[in-house]
Amino acid sequence: MGMTMTQKILARHAGLDWVVPGQLVEGKLDLVLGNDITTPVAIAEFNKAGLTQVFDREKIALVLDHYTPCKDIKAAQLCAAVREFAKKFSITHFYDVGCMGVEHALLPEQGLTAPGECMIGADSHTCTYGAVNMFSTGVGSTDMAAGMATGLAWFRIPAAIKVTLKGKLQPYVSGKDVILHLIGTIGVDGALYKSLEFAGQGVSALSMDDRFTIANMAIEAGAKNGIFPVDDKTRSYLEGRVSRAWEAVEPDPDAEYEREVVIDLDRLEPTVALPHLPSNTRAVGQAAGVHIDQVVIGSCTNGRLDDLRQAAAVLKDRKVASGVRCIVIPATQQITLKAMEEGLIQTFIEAGCAVSTPTCGPCLGGHMGVLSDGERAISTTNRNFVGRMGPVSSEIILANPAVAAASAVAGCVADPRKL
Repeated sequence: MGMTMTQKILARHAGLDWVVPGQLVEGKLDLVLGNDITTPVAIAEFNKAGLTQVFDREKIALVLDHYTPCKDIKAAQLCAAVREFAKKFSITHFYDVGCMGVEHALLPEQGLTAPGECMIGADSHTCTYGAVNMFSTGVGSTDMAAGMATGLAWFRIPAAIKVTLKGKLQPYVSGKDVILHLIGTIGVDGALYKSLEFAGQGVSALSMDDRFTIANMAIEAGAKNGIFPVDDKTRSYLEGRVSRAWEAVEPDPDAEYEREVVIDLDRLEPTVALPHLPSNTRAVGQAAGVHIDQVVIGSCTNGRLDDLRQAAAVLKDRKVASGVRCIVIPATQQITLKAMEEGLIQTFIEAGCAVSTPTCGPCLGGHMGVLSDGERAISTTNRNFVGRMGPVSSEIILANPAVAAASAVAGCVADPRKL
């Protein structure tokens, strides 16, 4: 029996020739990630354990993004604790206001993630980096503290589900629709502690931004990680970003999968997830006309440049509907600059959108767009749980950027193909 991509990476980092699902291994880490919510807890555990040094100051990334720029006194205190720790240990990759971005968009942009590498992050959407053929997974803050001190983490080798993609995406359909369709098919626990391994000729038709979106939401199916093979698009993306040597992995021809899911991209429709689970999916036409109060375009899922381009193409020469608030949040400073150069920011402002500095903000009900009682948002974020973006009476519909933008114009859930 051969190994999957994930199994090969974990075997390599554990110093083993072979691993099997269910096996416990201790693996070396190439990167440890924390943010302004999870790092302070990790710091407290680090200090409680009497730890006095980090394993490698260049292999730790601390990003202030969730409540940053700080929304209140507590947020400011949390960020201050992270700043102090970063200064004390001379952490190379520390990102504060002015240079920070939404962590899962920022790290690949900065060349901190590469094929065949292994990382943990104290954030559930750390699985994003499987887009570049990396094993990356979310952990708790205690594991983050141990990882910062030792450069090691324990893993149980996951079994795998093979997701075979064929065809190519049609206009107004993107990676968000692929992952929502998959979650709707297998459920929010359909890949519990398994690796989602993407394959098939349809992979080559996906942009890197599509792949980041898909890998980002692997956790919403319960997966330990999501991972893509390396192809020419991956190599082009990494060129000029990653200067260190890297070694990609491919699955063995006889790799074993628990099941296979086939998705025909040619037939995929723009898809939304209705409240209150990412698995509660419908084709956009089935939800068209549902009233909305707010639109959010951004986040670690859909705040990248391609996402902004898709939204701006819909909003160009149109106006946000009266009574609807549309908030656009580019995921990094570089993305903001590129969006300015391309005229996207002007398009958003002329359409009546509010444009924010990079922040996670409204995604977790933090700031920059919290809902009120009974309000409903359509959002390009990754979770629509009860109370995620405001009080428990509020609701979130998940969608791709084009659908979100079309809905902002229509004042209700709308199909961009029918504007």
